[in-house]
Formats: sequence, C-alpha cells, structure tokens
Amino acid sequence: MLKYSLLTDVELAGLLKKGEERAFREIYQRYWEKAYIKSYKRIHDNFEAEEIVQDIFCNLWRKRDKFILVKGFDNYFAGAVKFEVINRFAKQARQAKLKTKVLSSFSEIDNSTYDYLNLKELQNQLQKSILELPEKCSLVFRLKFEKDYTQQQIAQELQISEKTVEAHLSKARKMLKEKFGRILTLLICFL
Repeated sequence: MLKYSLLTDVELAGLLKKGEERAFREIYQRYWEKAYIKSYKRIHDNFEAEEIVQDIFCNLWRKRDKFILVKGFDNYFAGAVKFEVINRFAKQARQAKLKTKVLSSFSEIDNSTYDYLNLKELQNQLQKSILELPEKCSLVFRLKFEKDYTQQQIAQELQISEKTVEAHLSKARKMLKEKFGRILTLLICFL
C-alpha cells in the first residue's frame, strides 16, 4: 500500500494530475496551514485568509489534470496566495469604482427618494428573487456575481457550454431587471 506521507512533492503532483484524491488530501494536510499563514500575513483577516486558501485548493483540484509543479508546493502556494490576494484587492477596487459610478448615475434622483431606499431590504429581496429563478439559472448567476467566476470557469464547473452560461445569465438579468429595474446594477455591486 502506498504511503502518501512519504511521497515527495513531485510524486504527489504526478498522482494529483491523475486525479488521485488521497494525494490531494496529503497536499492539503501538508500545506494548508502554511498557505493560511502566508495569506493571513498579507491581509490580517482570519476569515478572508481561510477563504483565500480554500479557493486556492479548490482551484488546484479543479485544474488538477493540467497541473504542472515547477519548484515544489511551498513555492506554488506562496505564489498562489500572492496572486489570489492581489486578485481580491483588485476585485474590491473594481467594485468600489463601480459602486461610485452607479451611485453617481443616480444623482438625478432627488434626495427624498434616498430616504425611502433601504439597501438592506432591497438586497434581501434580490437574494430571494435569485433563489426564485430556475435552478441552473440561479446557480450560474450566483457563481458569476457572488463567487466572481468567469463564464469559462462556470462552464467548466457545471460542465455546460459557455453559450449556455451566457443564456442563463441573460435570462437571469432579464427576470431580475423586471423586478428591480435600473437599481439592479447597484444591488449586484453589493452582493
């Protein structure tokens, strides 16, 4: 019987590429804490650091068949953490910029309208409306706007074509726009 704890990084990477779940578990056990520490040192937030590491391991498993280890898992995870943190900061910056842009586009609405605007309530209504969408449509929409997946990543994850992903997103936007109108874009920013 193969003793995974005795395998080198290169051997584990080879088994991972073949879809060997026990090799993945061994990599996870060896490197989760190290990756978490690297992540936490960069962002100083426990929850976010755990999310980053979880996303990195999920991506590693999803892309295992194309995975090539160059210098060992220590280097791989150091780079993966660095780029995941950068991507998250970039996403936050894009969202902040979009929120500012969307809010400024509503400047023609008089201030008394804002008194009635309860963002939290609208967000709750949006979440309920997303759950009322057809199942696949809802799932595709949430992956796109809550998890920030690309259409290609969604297609791979759900094993459907990118055209099908596009059709689900279009249908979801149309249905949600009927309920929320122009503020849909603003609400999506706050997901």
